[in-house]
Amino acid sequence: TSLYMCKKDSLISSELSCKSTWKPGTLIYPLPAALISCGNGNEINIMTVSWLGTICTNPPMCYISVRPERHSYDLIKKNGCFVINLTNEEMAFATDWCGVKSGKDINKFKEMNLTPLKAQVVDAPIIKESPLSIECEVVEIKELGSHHMFIANVVAVEVDDKYMDEKQSFNLALAEPIVYSHGEYYQMGQKLGKF
Repeated sequence: TSLYMCKKDSLISSELSCKSTWKPGTLIYPLPAALISCGNGNEINIMTVSWLGTICTNPPMCYISVRPERHSYDLIKKNGCFVINLTNEEMAFATDWCGVKSGKDINKFKEMNLTPLKAQVVDAPIIKESPLSIECEVVEIKELGSHHMFIANVVAVEVDDKYMDEKQSFNLALAEPIVYSHGEYYQMGQKLGKF
């Protein structure tokens, strides 16, 4: 039995749901469309990932979920680090292309005219063209099924100065980030308000 039991709540309407019921699936969209750079020396690669997120503020931690058959999986596992590079409209084609091609046979940096730069802390490249790069050190790998989750500490963040606003704050909206939603890419929409 589950440790967490659902209890009937008298506040819930007895009316049947007017929604369609589907089989269980991962339909939490939109998600960031990120390029993950990894590897070192003569073996570096990029893969597209949208299954990623923040999991802790203090210490700063995030995760990416990767299929073990992906070429980058072994590079990340071996080197213990990766970089999350956020993408924007200018990088949309490269973002999609890097998600459908394998780095086993081609140099994705070269093919997409992306520039690998030395990271500040981790032994993996950042992507120069990305508006924001998050350097990550793996602390745990959780084997969950089709995907394995790389849980990581954020050890450095690098931002492109051209997206700094007049208050010297990083303004991600200026970078025009793109998001991924169930097989399609979108621009971010209009700002609705603030916290």
